[in-house]
Amino acid sequence: MKNDPWNELSPVTIQQLQEEFLDWYDRHKRNLPWRVNTDPYRVWISEIMLQQTRVDTVIDYYYRFMTLFPTIIDLAAAEEAELLKVWEGLGYYSRARNLKAAAQQIVTDYAGQMPGTPEAIASLKGIGPYTTGAIASISFGLPEPAIDGNVMRVVSRLFEITDDIAKASSRKVFDAAMRKIISHDAPGDFNQAMMDLGSSICTPKNPQCPKCPLKNFCQSFQQDQVANYPVKTKKQPPKPLYYLAMAIENEEHEFLLVQRPATGLLAKMWTFPLIEVTQEEYQHYKKAFKSLQATREEQLELLVAEEPDNYEGSPVAAHLPDTVVWQKRHLGEITHVFSHLKWHVLLFYGRAKDCELSLVSEADWVAEADFSQRVFPKPQQKLVALLDKNFGANKDS
Repeated sequence: MKNDPWNELSPVTIQQLQEEFLDWYDRHKRNLPWRVNTDPYRVWISEIMLQQTRVDTVIDYYYRFMTLFPTIIDLAAAEEAELLKVWEGLGYYSRARNLKAAAQQIVTDYAGQMPGTPEAIASLKGIGPYTTGAIASISFGLPEPAIDGNVMRVVSRLFEITDDIAKASSRKVFDAAMRKIISHDAPGDFNQAMMDLGSSICTPKNPQCPKCPLKNFCQSFQQDQVANYPVKTKKQPPKPLYYLAMAIENEEHEFLLVQRPATGLLAKMWTFPLIEVTQEEYQHYKKAFKSLQATREEQLELLVAEEPDNYEGSPVAAHLPDTVVWQKRHLGEITHVFSHLKWHVLLFYGRAKDCELSLVSEADWVAEADFSQRVFPKPQQKLVALLDKNFGANKDS
C-alpha cells in the first residue's frame, strides 16, 4: 500500500471533503428513531442492537426496549428474564447481558449518567472501540472514529488501502485515516454519514459510485479499481453440529422444555430437549424416520413404542428415551447459523407414557399457550414453527 495517502491531503481538500460529505448527509440521512436526539443512552442501545443485525429488524426491538427500560437506571434494575425476552430473536444474547452489566457500572461509578470521555466509555462492559467512537462523537461531540465494516469498506476504497479488513491488526490503519478526515465540528454527523454511505451506496457488491458524495476524492473510483477493495480474507465456514430435538407432550398437553446452562451458548434460554449426535447418526435417523405432514389425529396414529422395522442400527432408545411413545416419522428439520457454528436439528414428536417422566432440575412442562413466557432462542422458535406447521389447526386444545 502507498504510504498513508490520507496524510497527503491538504487542509483545503480535507475541508472540502468534509463540507460536501456533511451536506450530502443533511439531505439524505435516514430517519431513524435513535437519531431523534443525541442522548447517549439511546445511541448506546441502538449501536449495540445494530451489531450483526439489520436496521429494519432493529427498529421494532428498539421501541420495545426503550418502552420497558427508558433510562439507564431502569436497565440496571432489569430482571434478566425480562431483558432476554425483549431481546428474543435478535441473537447474540451476551449483548443484552452486557448492557445490564454496563448499566450497573454506570449507576455505581457515574451516578447513572453515561460518562463523557472515550476512556471511561470504553471501560464499560461490552463496549468496544466502535461503540465508544459512536457515543463519544454523536453524544459528546468528540472527534472519535466509529469504525465498523461499512466504514472500513468506504475508507479502503477512498484511499486504496490494501490491509486486510478481516484482521484486527488492520484497524489501526483505518483509525489513522479516519482521524485525519473526520470533522471536528460535526464528528457525530460525519460518523453517521459514513454508516449511511456504506449501507446505501458504497455497498459490498454493485456500489453506486456515480451517486457517491465522495467520488471526487475516491482514489479507487478514479483508478477504476473499486471492485478490488476492500481486501478481505474469507472466514472459515461455521462448524456443523447435529442434534435430535424432542417435542415431548404429556397427557395435559404440555411440552417438556429444558433450560440451558447459565454460561455458554444460549445461556439460560429454553428449548426442547436436544441430543447431540454424529453426522452419520443424524443422516441415519433422517432416512429411517421419513417425514410426513399430517393432521394431529393422523400423527397420533403413527405413535409407536418400538423402533421402525427399517432402522438398521442401535436401538432408538440409545438416543430417544423409551419412557416416551415416539412417532414413526420425524417432523422435519431446521438449520440455524451462529457466527461459528451451524446447527442441523431433526425434530421428533412423542407422547410421555405418563406425566411422571423424570425431569432434570432445569426442565419444566409448559403448555404451548404459555411458550411466550419463556425466552426462546431462534432455533427453538424455528422448531415451534415446524411443530405448528405439522399439526396446524388440528392441535388439541
